[in-house]
Amino acid sequence: MERSLEAVKLEVLYATHALIGDALEFDKTLREILRILGEKLDMKRASVVLWDNEDGRLKIRASYGLTPQEETHGVYDPGEGVTGTVFLSGEPCVVLDVAREPLFLNRTGARGITKEAISFIAVPIKSDEEVLGVLWVDRLFSYKVAPQEDVKFLEVLAILISQLIKLKHRIEARETYLREENLILRDELKARFGEFMYSSRSPRMKEALSLVRQVASTPATVLLLGESGTGKTLLARLIHDLSNRRNKPFVKINCAAIPENLLEAELFGYVKGAFTGADRNKPGRLELADGGTAFLDEIGELPLSLQAKLLYFIQEKEFSPLGSTKTRSVDVRLLAATNKNLDRLVAEGRFREDLFYRLNVFPIHIPPLRERREDIIGLTHFILRRLEKSYGRRLTFTAEALRKLVNYPWPGNVRELENVLERLFIMARDDSISDELISQILGIQADHVNLANAEQTPVRPFARYSGEIKAEEITEALKRNGFVVARAARELGLSFRQLRYRLKKLGLEADLPISRGRPPKSSNKLRGLE
Repeated sequence: MERSLEAVKLEVLYATHALIGDALEFDKTLREILRILGEKLDMKRASVVLWDNEDGRLKIRASYGLTPQEETHGVYDPGEGVTGTVFLSGEPCVVLDVAREPLFLNRTGARGITKEAISFIAVPIKSDEEVLGVLWVDRLFSYKVAPQEDVKFLEVLAILISQLIKLKHRIEARETYLREENLILRDELKARFGEFMYSSRSPRMKEALSLVRQVASTPATVLLLGESGTGKTLLARLIHDLSNRRNKPFVKINCAAIPENLLEAELFGYVKGAFTGADRNKPGRLELADGGTAFLDEIGELPLSLQAKLLYFIQEKEFSPLGSTKTRSVDVRLLAATNKNLDRLVAEGRFREDLFYRLNVFPIHIPPLRERREDIIGLTHFILRRLEKSYGRRLTFTAEALRKLVNYPWPGNVRELENVLERLFIMARDDSISDELISQILGIQADHVNLANAEQTPVRPFARYSGEIKAEEITEALKRNGFVVARAARELGLSFRQLRYRLKKLGLEADLPISRGRPPKSSNKLRGLE
């Protein structure tokens, strides 16, 4: 039984609606919609013409019944021909016989000499009140359907196409946003790397950062070792950002944060039907990192049942998704981190020895904050500058408050320091931070602070520029510290180089018995300064 025209139209609209969600394959989806339209409703030719922001003209984006060469000729200015007029006016247009219409340009050259009259129908593709383009079709005039019926149908189809275009624009806007965010993050990482690399005064931290720079450009697996909060994730990002994979994904997998029964699916993905609720194929995070870097955080928490599969992946660079018997290959660089003692876990049988050796190709130990106290003031200054932008205020510290920050053992390391400083912005009633407020936030009493490893020299609140410090202040600081420049610099809140530069600039270097190490026993040059 032959179907009615209305039934066929509904079939076309239903098929189009089913395709609208596939905006990732925009051109392919448009062509499929036009193919269905042409084949189901005897449309000899059909085309979607969209506005090109770069060229400022209308161009055929997809077609049915046109050759690729004919498509390239379909370019119109607003108001030019029937297509340009429909775009400019936002109103549909029907040409009953293109051979008799001087406004019809036949720009594509697709309509040759024919005995049969060809009708041309064009409707605007709108989003709200904005015209995005034009949908046009060719039909044989002998097809006995009122043109206005075709116009109504095509207007509905144009609405569906506009939804596809809007979805595509949203995806493009999202991609642009993510690219910009990625560039911002990369710039921030480089700034952070410079801050840590060039301002760190800790020999152990300098060694770790030197290893980061050394290994970043290689394909080696890196194992980052250190307590929680020391900055393992930051260093992993730095390794990725300094590598030749910097333009590819950086995918972090926290092995401790994902339930054990879901971890395999998260790592390796799964196929449809692999388990109850698996209604589609889903790539794992290792596959999403293809070409880039996968960072396995808290690797010591990885269950034994998954360690063998991870070992195979490291050795062969291939894996099988959950529920699949087929293997897939990916190009991924692995970084791993843990705050656990993996040697002990291996001895206790809780971590595979062969996997440990595969991961431990290039270990980097990140020292805890309490073992790099000389960096605490610099880190505090760095974090404060970042928080000042968010909270719109600037905090200063008394010398005693700074001393408590330096002497505190920091069991939570840099993460705890960041949290404490942000809490200060919330709790401080004025912009000067006292030692009482520091003690309150840290939950310590003055006599509970471990001073065993801290130098007992006064600490100056941060000076924004070394030029703000006067010659008299520098001289007094040197006298208090036995003319040892390193100690005086610490008291003044400066680096060693900054103070030496300031001494030279003020002409004090030749007049003072300064020393890098032990203070001098005595000097007659001091008498003129007393």
